[in-house]
Amino acid sequence: MMSINYIIAAEVVDARQDCPSSSDTFLIDSNVWYWLTYTKASLVQGYHAKRRTADYSAFLNKAIAGRARLCRCGLSLAELAHLIEKSEREIFEKTHGKIYSKEFRHNYLQERATVVSEVAAAWGQVKSMAIPLNLLLNDGVTDGALSRFIKDALDGYDLFFLEAMIKNKVPQFVTDDGGFATVAGIRVFTANQNVIIAAQSQGKLLTR
Repeated sequence: MMSINYIIAAEVVDARQDCPSSSDTFLIDSNVWYWLTYTKASLVQGYHAKRRTADYSAFLNKAIAGRARLCRCGLSLAELAHLIEKSEREIFEKTHGKIYSKEFRHNYLQERATVVSEVAAAWGQVKSMAIPLNLLLNDGVTDGALSRFIKDALDGYDLFFLEAMIKNKVPQFVTDDGGFATVAGIRVFTANQNVIIAAQSQGKLLTR
């Protein structure tokens, strides 16, 4: 796999070294919620998942202790449902062989029930920890997302997360996704070592 050439435009903070305070407000990305709330992540991604869970759990625990405000976006439910269903299918495939996603969803009712239970449990944890940011998907928001798509190397979900941050005036984002570090005007808190190294070498690593 080719290494990713991140051109850092955001301010980047090493989440492992930061101590949030009551003046901080953070939007939490779906990938962080996945590490924190899906109990079987390590069965799919092994040591990587365990490390990420530890890193982001420690950061959010410090944020809560420091009375920082944690926020969630409703789009995270869609991403969590997708990621958890994919993970459950991959776990199932280890003993049953290759199964396509729609086969897994419609032909294995007990496994489907497990997916639903896992997603509901994960989202319940998210709701208990963070307050919602409002984002109405009207033409203004979709047009804004499209204009960002032209200049920022992000996927569709990520574009709407940026719109949620802009509309709600929450410029601080906790994520493992290196793509956000290439977006100007935001502050990214991450434990992604590749992003941290790139930010440091480009003079964009912030120590608070």
